[in-house]
Amino acid sequence: MKLKKSHICLLVILILTLAHNKVQACSMYKITIDGKTMVGCNHDAWLTTPKIWFENTKQQKEYGAAFTGAREVSANRTAPQSGMNTAGLTFSRLTSYYPLQKNPFTDRLKISDEIEYLTNILHKCENVKEVRRYIEQYDHSRFIDDIFIYIDNSGDYLIVEPYKLIEGNDPNYVLANFCPSITDNEQARKFDRYRNGEDFLKTNKIEPSLDYGTALSDTMHVSRKRNGDGTLLTSIWDTKDIRVNLYFYHSYDKSLQFDLSEQLKKGDHILNITKLFPKNSEFERLVNYKTPSNTIELRILLVILAGLLALFSFVLGISPIWKKKYATVSLRSAVIFSLLNLILIAYIAVLITNKSIFYFDVPYKHYNSSLISASSYTPFLLLLTFGPILVYTINRLKSDEIKLWIKAILVSNNIVYLVLVLGFAYWGLYNF
Repeated sequence: MKLKKSHICLLVILILTLAHNKVQACSMYKITIDGKTMVGCNHDAWLTTPKIWFENTKQQKEYGAAFTGAREVSANRTAPQSGMNTAGLTFSRLTSYYPLQKNPFTDRLKISDEIEYLTNILHKCENVKEVRRYIEQYDHSRFIDDIFIYIDNSGDYLIVEPYKLIEGNDPNYVLANFCPSITDNEQARKFDRYRNGEDFLKTNKIEPSLDYGTALSDTMHVSRKRNGDGTLLTSIWDTKDIRVNLYFYHSYDKSLQFDLSEQLKKGDHILNITKLFPKNSEFERLVNYKTPSNTIELRILLVILAGLLALFSFVLGISPIWKKKYATVSLRSAVIFSLLNLILIAYIAVLITNKSIFYFDVPYKHYNSSLISASSYTPFLLLLTFGPILVYTINRLKSDEIKLWIKAILVSNNIVYLVLVLGFAYWGLYNF
């Protein structure tokens, strides 16, 4: 009974991680010159369903708006990543880190639907002053992993951190994956996106033109070595002419322009961005790349493999106590198997809950956890020990003294190791 309960607990914990899906990294900038404000947003993601959609006003004295995004929350519903309304109010959403603290907004309205909350801000607000009044009604600490920035057509902006709102009116501003209230410029420049954007603005004459914005977006974009991953979508919002230019999958030689007024006349509608641009070989590679984060069958398989490793660890761990009655593995061998299995179980949990491991360079370095960073060497540990363990297993199979059920456990354990080695190789976890 204890064994069954432990396995149930393990599986429940791992299954609960299946829904974990952290918003990807991004970068943005705004430039205001000669009465014109342009806002550029780079959506850096591993998602494969980028969209732009247009929503008309729902009530009088509201504003129509356009949004871009790629994270599908449910059928026909996508979380907004950037957008602009017909008053020229624009926003961008970026991943950030802010240490969890006691919630100061317990008496405010709760955000039950992130999509409704985010879209309503653009539908109801004309400028950042109105945005601030709107947001201050809500407990926006819900977005503990996000930072938002709202920019109106005058160039004023409002930064929305989990626990703080910051207003500004700098004519030029760059933001990446950090909260300005807890990050000084020296720290911020450690982010390549931010540093590249800041340097570009300092070394190039600023112009409120699409060509300038495209060059700046290109400078700040990401194209990583592994799996062609990088900037999924670039949007450049013109808050004066109320239009947007889109660039798909860090390719800046072709763009599509949308005039909000013209699009809103067509009624509410959604456009699949992948269908609007020529075929992109790097994007096709990303689409065909299977990981636990985009393939439910792989997540389930990893949970099953973790459960088997836990079972084998338990059985092999207690088998030496039967040594007087049955011929079995030695205590030393049981400890080695059990320890390696437990390490692999922990690493499987890390793989399920950390999507970026499959895309960033090896060894993976986590932004906030030395343990997760250290776990990146687990595939190499398995690769180094797999040969000796296989030889040990073959020798045990040749012995007539070893019981059949022990042999079956050893073979099954080795099969799980082999499956994991092949999986780690496919995901490039051995590629320094």
